[in-house]
Amino acid sequence: MKSPICEMLGIEFPLVAFTHCRDVVVEVSKAGGMGVLGAAGMSAEKLEVELNWIDDRIGGRPYGVDLIVPAKFATKGEKSKPGDNVSKVPDTHKDFVKKILRDHDIDPDEIVTDERMKRGTRLGDNMADNGAQALLDVCFAHPIRLIANALGTPPAYMTERAKAEGVPVAALVGAKEHAIKQVLADVDILVVAGGEAGGHCGDVSTLVLVPEIARAVRELRPDNPVSILAAGGIVTGEQMAACMAMGADGAWTGSVWLTTAEAETSPVVKEKMLAASSRDTIRSKARTGKYSRQLRSAWTDAWESEAAPAPLPMPYQSIVTEPVMGRVTRMAEGGHEGAKQLASYFVGQGVGLMNEPLGAGQVVQAFKEDFIAAYERMNGLFE
Repeated sequence: MKSPICEMLGIEFPLVAFTHCRDVVVEVSKAGGMGVLGAAGMSAEKLEVELNWIDDRIGGRPYGVDLIVPAKFATKGEKSKPGDNVSKVPDTHKDFVKKILRDHDIDPDEIVTDERMKRGTRLGDNMADNGAQALLDVCFAHPIRLIANALGTPPAYMTERAKAEGVPVAALVGAKEHAIKQVLADVDILVVAGGEAGGHCGDVSTLVLVPEIARAVRELRPDNPVSILAAGGIVTGEQMAACMAMGADGAWTGSVWLTTAEAETSPVVKEKMLAASSRDTIRSKARTGKYSRQLRSAWTDAWESEAAPAPLPMPYQSIVTEPVMGRVTRMAEGGHEGAKQLASYFVGQGVGLMNEPLGAGQVVQAFKEDFIAAYERMNGLFE
C-alpha cells in the first residue's frame, strides 16, 4: 500500500500489532504488518532473550519495541534500588486487597507480602532513567525498525539515540495538546489512541480524536507532517479504513491480538473476552495509577466501590495490584471459582467484536480482506 507508514517502516500493510507475546510479533510481521513487543515490564536480561528469539525466527522482517518512559510519575528523578518502592505502599491499600481476596475465598497471607510486591516494582524501575536506558541499550543492539514510548513525551535521550540509530520514534497520545508536544519533541509517528483503547488511554473517542489531531498536525508541520497511526477499539479492517479516511496513515492495534492462538493471555481471560460485549470493559486508575481500560470483573467492581481507597500514583498502584492479579490468574487457571470471578486483563471496547479465536496471521489476513471490502463499498458510492 502507498502509505507513509509502509515506506517508513518497510512493511506491506500499515497494520501495527502491539503485544507482549513474541510469537505474535513474528507472525504479524511475517504476514506483512509490523509486530511491536511491549517490554515495559521486562528486565534488560529478559528483553535480550526475547529479541534474540525474535531475530532467529522473523526472517529479517521489520519489528519494533514499546517502552513506558512517562514524563511524570511519582518516583521520577529518584535514585532507588529495585524493590525500594514497596515500603511506600500504605497499609490501607494492602488491607483492601486482602479483603477482596478473602471475599472470594482466597487466603491473602501468602499473596499480599512485601516480598511478592517487589515483583510489581519492575515497571516502576524501568520507568526511571537508568532503567529505561538499560532497555534502550538492549533494543538498539538488535535490528529494530521502531521504538515507541507508550506514556508521555519521550525523553530527549530516547529520541536522540533513536535518531542516531536511524530508528523512527512513535509516541502514544490521547489529546490534541499532547500530540502537539510530541511533534515539538520531534517524534516520527503519533499513535492517536481514543478512549476505546485497552490499557492506558484518554477519554476522547477515536472517531473524534483522529481527525482533530490530523488537522492540528497538518497546520503545525504542513510541509513535513508527522505520520499518524489510529488506535482505540480497532479490531477490523473496516475500522482501519474508516480511520485512514479521517487522516490516519494506518492502525495501531493491541486488544485484537489477545485472543489469538499465539497470545500469552490466560485461557480463562481469553474465554471471558470472547464472550464479552463492548460494554464489559471499564476505564479506571485502579490498575496502574493512570487511567487504563480493562475487562470488567469482580476485581474492578471492588475498586470502583465506595469502600475502595483512592488509587495510588504510578508506579505505586502497580506494586500492590500486579503481583496479586498474576497470582489470581494462575489460581483461576487451576479452577478456583473466586479467582475466575476476579480475573481481568487490559482490553479495549473492541472486545465486543472479538468473538472467534484465530491465529495472528489469520487476523492480519482478515484485516486486509475487510479493508478491501470497505474500500470497494466506498468506491461504489461514486459513478
